[in-house]
Amino acid sequence: MGLVATLLAFPAMADSQFTLGRTILLGVGDQGAVIPQIVCRPTKYVKFKAERELRLERIVVTYGNDKTKSIKLNQTLDKDEESQWHSLGSRVCVKGVEVFGNAEGSKAGLKVFGRK
Repeated sequence: MGLVATLLAFPAMADSQFTLGRTILLGVGDQGAVIPQIVCRPTKYVKFKAERELRLERIVVTYGNDKTKSIKLNQTLDKDEESQWHSLGSRVCVKGVEVFGNAEGSKAGLKVFGRK
């Protein structure tokens, strides 16, 4: 019974959410907010949570092999709102995330989550 419960719980653990980082978006600007990773994090999906109203334009994900992928978001998030999960295509080793967007007001915090 214990082995069956362990095996059934494993897929749920594999899909669990983890924090890739937190950054601050400024009111206006074309520069991205960079979230470097200390170690490569295997990730297939990313999502965002706004700490204040903001507009996400796009993200640029840097993989372990230094290749990048840009994902257009064009999404407005209200305070404490989370986005849906965005696929990276396949599970990749994420080395960094750069977020482009604008905050409502002077600045807004943004949390970035990953999922295997």
